[in-house]
Amino acid sequence: MKDYNDIKIAYIGGGSRAWAHNLMNDLALDGSIGGEVRLYDIDFEGAKINEKIGNDISARADVKGKWRYRACETIKAALVGADFVLISILPGSFDEMESDVHLPEEYGIYQPVGDSTGPGGIVRALRCLPMFRDFALAIEKYCPEAWVINFTNPMSVCVRTLYKVFPKIKAFGCCHEVFGTQKLLANILEEKYGIKATRDEIRTNIVGVNHFTFLTEAKYKGTDLLPIYDAYIDEHPNGLPQTADAKHWANGAYLTTELVKFTLFKRYGAIAAAGDRHLAEFCPGKWFLADRETVEKKYGFSLTTVAWRKQEFAERKKRALDYYNGEPFKFKNTGEETVRQIKALLGLGDFVTNVNIPNVGQVENNPKDVIVETNAFFSGNSVKPLQAGKVPDALNALVMRIIEEQETVTDAALSGDYEKAFTAFLNNPNVCIAADKARELFDRMLKNTKAYLPYYDEYIGRRGKTTY
Repeated sequence: MKDYNDIKIAYIGGGSRAWAHNLMNDLALDGSIGGEVRLYDIDFEGAKINEKIGNDISARADVKGKWRYRACETIKAALVGADFVLISILPGSFDEMESDVHLPEEYGIYQPVGDSTGPGGIVRALRCLPMFRDFALAIEKYCPEAWVINFTNPMSVCVRTLYKVFPKIKAFGCCHEVFGTQKLLANILEEKYGIKATRDEIRTNIVGVNHFTFLTEAKYKGTDLLPIYDAYIDEHPNGLPQTADAKHWANGAYLTTELVKFTLFKRYGAIAAAGDRHLAEFCPGKWFLADRETVEKKYGFSLTTVAWRKQEFAERKKRALDYYNGEPFKFKNTGEETVRQIKALLGLGDFVTNVNIPNVGQVENNPKDVIVETNAFFSGNSVKPLQAGKVPDALNALVMRIIEEQETVTDAALSGDYEKAFTAFLNNPNVCIAADKARELFDRMLKNTKAYLPYYDEYIGRRGKTTY
């Protein structure tokens, strides 16, 4: 029988100042499981800081979940015998991300996020996926039966790589974008009808790929919410008042009016689940990202800058040092489901949630094995995808283009065939520039991230001298 107080969690990226603290928070608030969290990170100092923060939290009398935190200098030390592996990394640094997001602006290409598709998402994948190949090989060697939970973007291709390299891996990717849409629907019910519903009470059917995911069904206690949502959109033709949490309001990092989401519903009849910033990037570039005025004035969402991300990271580092130096950890409702998923896989309660996993037929009109986002049933040592039906035909034309891009980029990143990656780059609907300019941009972006590209020198040798 499993000892629920001897669970071993390996955290790749365990020096994190965000996701790691969310995990500590949620493990501490749940008293039904305990064990050891092994923190592995190329930033070993960050892992050591988190080791002390985690152990200080566990030592508190008011904490239910008792865990030991240990920083590991090698991935082997973290993985051997692990029951669960969490992956949450920044592939490269914010300097590489700055090139991903902002260099395309010189060519009139705007990216609100730049981590999942478009020029930024493609180049990020080229440096990220070789890392995930190494993770998959290490998991196969040291803990092949572990459940692997990925939080890293670009989500779909990261999970796809894990399965390509280690086909028997038990992995899935988690994203909370659907949760926000369930909350929006709950807010609509309260505003229009005075009904106070929780997010869990909004039952959905989900199809699509990560960050371009759609609810083809949404119900509250048997009531179909799609007509209610449709009428609500009619009442808000210009979207909602710009909203963001208090921290981000002043600098506009995550402002949104939900107007992209509303527009897509009117076109396709399904509720877009992600935020406007992500959704816009997966659509043809002139729809929502033609220029800054279109983004900020017409649709009212943000082009989140990497300068802001750097500032936020500095603030998170300072907060981590404050905790390290003795400031009491502040607990919160993270809204994440990781601990609930772990408990279900241990046999401590079943539930349904959305995850990114290979398509084994749950989405009828998408190819087999590609990574799709649908609901899945979590129970003892099992994640079973639920039948989701078809992506609506008109919408599937966009989804299939995204899947084809993701398959091409995954193959290119793992083989080092950056010419193949360029075809995906050139075909991306946000690269609305001449082919020669697309080539110039691609080569400049690769040069800026070459330290993380294992096949870069071979690529340049084949391509010949470049002037960019």
